[in-house]
Amino acid sequence: MTVYAKLKALLPEENYIYFGDTKHMPYGEKTKEELLEYADKIFDFFIQKRAKAVVMACNTTSSVIYDTLKDKYNLKIYPVIQSVCGIIAQLPIKKAGVFATHATVNSNAYKREIQKHTPNIEVIQISCPEWVKIVEENRINRPQSTIQVKEKLDEMFEFNPEKIILGCTHYPYLMNILTKFAPKDMFIDPSIYFAEFIKNDLKENNLTEKSAGSEEIYVSSNPEAFKNAAGIFYKIKNTPLLKTFD
Repeated sequence: MTVYAKLKALLPEENYIYFGDTKHMPYGEKTKEELLEYADKIFDFFIQKRAKAVVMACNTTSSVIYDTLKDKYNLKIYPVIQSVCGIIAQLPIKKAGVFATHATVNSNAYKREIQKHTPNIEVIQISCPEWVKIVEENRINRPQSTIQVKEKLDEMFEFNPEKIILGCTHYPYLMNILTKFAPKDMFIDPSIYFAEFIKNDLKENNLTEKSAGSEEIYVSSNPEAFKNAAGIFYKIKNTPLLKTFD
């Protein structure tokens, strides 16, 4: 939803089909085999809906299964990590930190993709599995959440990074806590770069739309709970439609 909100703001004339896999979240602790099983069903759904492109907004799926999926479907696919790392690699820095899920950190995707463009940038990756729960459970303002966030920041600060990438779409919503201990411009929200990248790429490939801009929102379970939780990221006007996968 964080990426979707930025895309909607940048490209209001596009027609969007959003799918949130609420039945299987969080993805950060899933195996590659499980993620591929979920992705195949979701991609088939998008094909049925005649999508022209698929945005893989999840850092975990981009890092773990994009390479397996990229040649499997006749669709334009935008993976968040691979799309933004070329931009990040152009920043005038020598050391970057990454906060992400276990799966993203274990995949080494951010380090690999950044160093593919600029080999001399040192990349430090630290997993923060509890951060997703803090956001999902709306515990951002609780003292214990501040303690948990600071613990990971202190661990990262030992490496003296010049920039810190928030490598999960939930993490930018912890900015009020993060900026208590470091300046805001130290943190990189990849979704900002990602939305710009997609906008420019659609234009270069003559795939942009000039329509009123439609929106369909689907989830795999608990649509009302999703609507309430998603309000942190994006105000859904209508009740999400329900698409359940067995």
